[in-house]
Amino acid sequence: MITLRQMRFFVALAEELNFSRAAEVCFVTQPTLSSAIAEMEAMLGVQLAERTKRSVLLTPVGEEIALRARGILAQADDLMEAAKAAGHPEAGPLRLGAIPTVGPFLIPRALPAIRADFPDLKLYLREELTESLLDGLWAGRLDVILIALPFDLGQVAYETLFLDGYHLAAPPEGEDLPPIPTSGDLEGLQLMLLEPGHCLQRHALKAFPDAHLAQDESFAATSLSTLVSMVSEGLGITLLPDLAVDAGAARGMGVDLRPLPEACPREVVLAWRPSSARAPLFAKLAAHFREARAEMAARG
Repeated sequence: MITLRQMRFFVALAEELNFSRAAEVCFVTQPTLSSAIAEMEAMLGVQLAERTKRSVLLTPVGEEIALRARGILAQADDLMEAAKAAGHPEAGPLRLGAIPTVGPFLIPRALPAIRADFPDLKLYLREELTESLLDGLWAGRLDVILIALPFDLGQVAYETLFLDGYHLAAPPEGEDLPPIPTSGDLEGLQLMLLEPGHCLQRHALKAFPDAHLAQDESFAATSLSTLVSMVSEGLGITLLPDLAVDAGAARGMGVDLRPLPEACPREVVLAWRPSSARAPLFAKLAAHFREARAEMAARG
C-alpha cells in the first residue's frame, strides 16, 4: 500500500523537479527520497519520473498521480485539522491567500477585528494570482482564499462577500466624457490594464459587454498602483475597482475618477475546500470581511 509519506515525497519532487531540492523540502536525505519514490513506482507498476543527470521530468502518468496525490494529501490534512478543530476550531495557524487586487485593500481593514475576535488564531498571508491560489488550496498549501468571480472554481466551497463595481480613472486633464459615463460613451475605448494572468484584466474588459472595450497593447501593468501612476502622467485611462478606490488607491494622485454604475461588477468571494473542518470559522471571517467593506464604502 502506498503511504502518505511516499506521496508527500513524490509531490515534492513534482514541484521541485529536482531530487536534492525535494529532499531538502521533506527534511530527508536524497537517497531516502529516491528509494521511497522507487518503491512507489514498483507498487504502481509504472514509471512516474524520467531521471537524467541534469533534470527530472514527470511522465504523463506521473503528472496524473501527482495531481491525485495532492488531493489525497489535502484531505489527509483536513482529517488532522478536523481532529484539532474539535477542541480549538478558532486557534492555530490559518493560511489565507488573496489576489493582489483584493488582499491589500480589504485585509488590513478587517484584520484588527479578526485579531480581536480570534486572539489565538495565527494568520499567514499569501498574495498570488487566482490560478495559483486555487492550486494552493487543493494542494493543502492554503486553507482559505480571497478571489473574484467570474472564474471557474470547480468544486470549491465559497461565500460571496460583496459585488465590486468600477470607476473610470482618467488623467488630471480629464477625458471628453460625461461625469457618469455610460456604455455608449465608452464604445471602442482602449484601456491600460493589468498584465494577462490577473483576473481583473479579464473582468475589466467585460465590465461593459456591449461597449467593445479593448486593452492598450502597448502597456500592461503588474499592479494597480502602477496603473494609477501611468494614468496620473496622462498616458491613458483605466478601470479601477470600487474597493481600490474606497481604499484610497488613487488618493493624492490627481487622477480624475468617474463612477460607472452601469458596469458589470466582479463578485468577491471567500473560498475553501468543501472537506475543510473549519468552514464555521471561515463563515465568521467572511462576516468580518463584509463588515470591513461596508465601513470602507461608508467612509468613501
